[in-house]
Amino acid sequence: MNQIKLFIELIRLKKPIGYMLLFWPCAWGLTLAYDFSNKLNDYFLNLILFFLGAVLMRSAGCIVNDILDKNFDKKVSRTKNRPIASSKISIKLGIIYALVLCFLALLVLLNFNTYTIILALGSMPLAFTYPLMKRFTYWPQLFLGITFNYGLILGWTSVKGEISIIPILFYIGAIFWTLGYDTIYGYQDINDDEIIGLKSTSIKFKGKEKKFLLSCYSILIILFIIGGNFMKFNNLYFFLILIPFAHLFVYQIKNFQSRNPQNCLEIFKSNNLLGLIIFLNLLISKNL
Repeated sequence: MNQIKLFIELIRLKKPIGYMLLFWPCAWGLTLAYDFSNKLNDYFLNLILFFLGAVLMRSAGCIVNDILDKNFDKKVSRTKNRPIASSKISIKLGIIYALVLCFLALLVLLNFNTYTIILALGSMPLAFTYPLMKRFTYWPQLFLGITFNYGLILGWTSVKGEISIIPILFYIGAIFWTLGYDTIYGYQDINDDEIIGLKSTSIKFKGKEKKFLLSCYSILIILFIIGGNFMKFNNLYFFLILIPFAHLFVYQIKNFQSRNPQNCLEIFKSNNLLGLIIFLNLLISKNL
């Protein structure tokens, strides 16, 4: 039982925000591409598959992250008690866990078309090298955005079997969403990160964080509006997009306190609600 508890802690299963932020772009891409005049069985089956894939890949990613960052995590108050950093789970066992999770994720992936499988496998180097980026660049959040939102492309190709400008527009917008919310997340550890020499957009834009968030979220909304035009959505979509606009600009940016770790965490977590709101907007707009 103790090993099970440690495994659950290792993969952050009790912290669903991570895999939900990985899942929502998948759901957006799938919804954008799906023809709802067809039976809904395939749509809901694909949603379930993408959800399982998000949980499995995020879990494997957490283990890889903890292995690569073991020595750094020991020096950060928020992460020093993680199972690998505290040596409660060995690196060897962590690698075994990660391989099993990746194998299960592969079984999920094999349910999709060949084009989607190839694209997904092509993203693996990005997924597992992201933790290294904070050592070399102030833009690790950008690499996270590229990786975390890749599911939007896969959601689209799982239906269409090809790529187009539409998912690319939404994908780039989603990258800026991640760039914003992970910058907020990074302010929890900014003092420790500066001491041990790690880099992030939180550090790069320290003192200008709200201007940076304003830029990121503005690009997100603009690209989602352009994407909606390409999709030929009716006026309801452009009216409903005011809801995520208000959440981003009125709630997140206005209330963000970079020196308050608890506030940073709460605002970061609120992006799960934002993901749901955008998903519902796309679902309504596709069916009206």
